Amino acid sequence: MKMLDLMSGFIVELRNAGLPVSLTENLDAMEAVKAIPLEDREAFKYALGATLVKSNAHWRAFETIFEVYFSLRGPEYQIVGDGEADEPELWRDQQDMQRQGEGRGQSGGSMDALTPEEIAQMLMNALMSGDQAMMRALARQSVQRFAGMEPGRPVGGTYYLYRTLRNLDLDNMLDKLMQASKDQAEEQITPLEERLERDEYQDRIDRFKQEVEAEIRRRLVADRGAEAMAKTLRKPLPEDVDFMHASRDEMQSLKKALAPLTRKLAARLARKRKHGRRGPLDFRNTVRHSLSYGGVPADPKFKYPRPAKPELMVIADISGSVAAFARFTLMLVYAIQGQFSKVRSFVFIDGIDEVTEYFKATEDIGEAIHRVNTEADVVWVDGHSDYGHAFEVFWDRYGKDINAKTTILLLGDARNNYHATQSWVVKEMQKRGRHVYWLNPEPKSYWNTGDSVVGEYGGFTDGVYECRNLRQLESFVEKLA
Repeated sequence: MKMLDLMSGFIVELRNAGLPVSLTENLDAMEAVKAIPLEDREAFKYALGATLVKSNAHWRAFETIFEVYFSLRGPEYQIVGDGEADEPELWRDQQDMQRQGEGRGQSGGSMDALTPEEIAQMLMNALMSGDQAMMRALARQSVQRFAGMEPGRPVGGTYYLYRTLRNLDLDNMLDKLMQASKDQAEEQITPLEERLERDEYQDRIDRFKQEVEAEIRRRLVADRGAEAMAKTLRKPLPEDVDFMHASRDEMQSLKKALAPLTRKLAARLARKRKHGRRGPLDFRNTVRHSLSYGGVPADPKFKYPRPAKPELMVIADISGSVAAFARFTLMLVYAIQGQFSKVRSFVFIDGIDEVTEYFKATEDIGEAIHRVNTEADVVWVDGHSDYGHAFEVFWDRYGKDINAKTTILLLGDARNNYHATQSWVVKEMQKRGRHVYWLNPEPKSYWNTGDSVVGEYGGFTDGVYECRNLRQLESFVEKLA
């Protein structure tokens, strides 16, 4: 029963983190674990992953939740206060240290007798020999000695990890290992051998860090419980990361997630365009098929039209924090441009410039976006957003190019710095074009507050959509076909 409760909590947390886990997949996972030995933790992990994870972008979130819910349990991982001793764990660590200590002329003794320098030396020896068991024992002892963990203290694992690694001086460990290896070598090693050796030592250091992280995680789970710990470590999936507040690492995850998203959208849009709607009744075909029903037209047939691909104009605010949103939208649009007969792009701050040629000149969308940010002439006066002036200039220069096939996509937060809105331009776009949509990267609760005038523009569009992440962007793009 306890295992069922654990699995149930694990599945709930996966869903809370955003992973799409259906009831069928839940049942598949339960069937899969019947076929593998539960004591084989790696096999158990990958059996669950094979049945519950459908996207490589979700693997990291799955792995984090798995490590929390199925971390090693027991009284030895309990966080103890100052002056208390964790005897079972201390005894095991002493036995490991004694076996290693014989090689350095010491009898082992109590852990308290070892200085940080001696522990660092033992760690260096373990890393040089690749002794995984010793590294695991040292990870336990290092966390106990240096992390300063206190029961019930609301501190994240990153803080404890930093304190532990700082005391072990791991930043300089790789250089020490390489120097020790050179001193022990009987003859000079080649550059290739040196590089391979460096990579091997770096891998061992990384594995030791993982052991320290795992030890800290086990103790936090024992102290706070799996559910609370999973909630603390929960991070949004790449498709749910807010464009306007993404960190550098999250930006990299977004870029990686964009490629499979564009392929999926392109295939979906093509299928939608092919089968999306019925045309007029095909009378001759209906009569021909009615013969099998005695002349009764029970199965009406329709002519499937071949709709013309729409033209697309993208007009994007690239000022300040909305620049990241505009960048990803432009990348997505140009990645699926095969679904449109023509795509033209314009960017603005208080001035406006067409940047369509930047994308045609290269197949590298990232390079094109870089040119947009560095070469586009988008500053008119002071480089602060002025939607009204930018829209007026757009209409004077390019308004005549809008026709009944043109879909216009406006990107921005509509924060106009209290300038004139010139919303009549958007009204004229709607009259002359096929559709006008506005994508806003701000939460709806922020709209029409302060200098936001999105409501004034929105009345002349076919819809204003909150578009803060890739999931919302994907949902909207399906409307364009």
